[in-house]
Amino acid sequence: MGLPGSLPRLNQKAVEKATLIAMALNCEIPEKIAFFRKNYFYPDLPKNFQITQLNIYGKTSIGSLGYIVAGDKKIQITRVQLEEDPGRLIYEGNSKNQITLVDYNRAGTPLVEIVTEPDFENAKQVRIFLNILSDLLENLDVSEPGLEGAMRADANVSIEGGNKVEIKNIGSFHDLEKAIDFELIRQESLHSRDIPIVQETRHWDDKRKITISARSKEEELDYRYFLEGDIPWIKIEKETKDRLTKEMPESISSKKERYVNKYSIPAQVADVLSSDKFYSDLFEQSHDSRNAKEIANIITTDLMGLIDTREKREKSKFTSDHLKELADSIQSKKITRNAAKNALYEMVKTGKALSEIISEQNLGNISDETELEKIVNDVILQERQAFEQSKTNPQTINYLVGKVMQKTKGNADPKLTLDLLNKKIK
Repeated sequence: MGLPGSLPRLNQKAVEKATLIAMALNCEIPEKIAFFRKNYFYPDLPKNFQITQLNIYGKTSIGSLGYIVAGDKKIQITRVQLEEDPGRLIYEGNSKNQITLVDYNRAGTPLVEIVTEPDFENAKQVRIFLNILSDLLENLDVSEPGLEGAMRADANVSIEGGNKVEIKNIGSFHDLEKAIDFELIRQESLHSRDIPIVQETRHWDDKRKITISARSKEEELDYRYFLEGDIPWIKIEKETKDRLTKEMPESISSKKERYVNKYSIPAQVADVLSSDKFYSDLFEQSHDSRNAKEIANIITTDLMGLIDTREKREKSKFTSDHLKELADSIQSKKITRNAAKNALYEMVKTGKALSEIISEQNLGNISDETELEKIVNDVILQERQAFEQSKTNPQTINYLVGKVMQKTKGNADPKLTLDLLNKKIK
């Protein structure tokens, strides 16, 4: 609970998951890790110190000297440290009448802090990095993505000749990008007028889209770090590292490569599919060598538009069995692609089986040649002028196909429809 006087107890799973994160970030993992007390008084820290890690006696944090490749940049990871989460400060009201609320519910829970080197040149690079990092952590199943979930980000901003300014209270990746852009402009403006840039912590005011001063920033010495006496040094055994390596999920880049090389899925589709754990899990649970490309197409073309938020995913009744059945029915021409879109919407909404939806909405593919020829003949009679034009202008036949589809509510077999029309034209 983070209550004054409470004694800490180390969480083994937290250590293992933090080690997994450090491994995925290409970090060096030490043989032993240590914990320190970081002493400071602030309302979100009721016992006046935070248990954290610091590389004082060599590399004793859970991971050091890693990297992530973001676009064409290699972002260096200074360290990955395991610590306890403080409470959460919530600012309400305006600048003239602002109040601060404190939520202590998360105080004392395990937190991993990932510290980067100052390798970013602009806010866009930061956002690209965070998107990649968020996908990586979700793929490892150690965090929920998004700043409103279990992932948060602070930004340290400085320009040449100025002090470092830390920005907190940022609610989204989009706001982080805005906050950095504003802070760069503010610091450059001060520098151009020979006004000193004070080392401080600033908060992002989401309503006014500006950063505002919160408090002066402490130096490392001000925190009076010392070893946490209630948690001994922890040895991370080789057997533990080997086990975590075996348990580590397939990386996003490896998935993408496999999707492209094994199933001939286009690189752009494979990139989208592999980077989101929710959709890649759906793909893995439903595909085989025969339908993989079709399933990837359904997910990226149609499904992502229907369940594009976490809330919609949680409400959705859609399963991997639905996805497999839909792909197989398209490939066997039991249902047209157009009808499949209607069925997909109904599956997501109600969770009904495809066979039930086809029966209820009469979505079955019209592939009987005799039945379809009657419909084609009706369309030719109704669209005589277009039919005559199609004899000299082949593009006009697409108009006739569209009319057949319209008449059959999208259930006509498109290839058979085209073949029948071509026969009539000749």
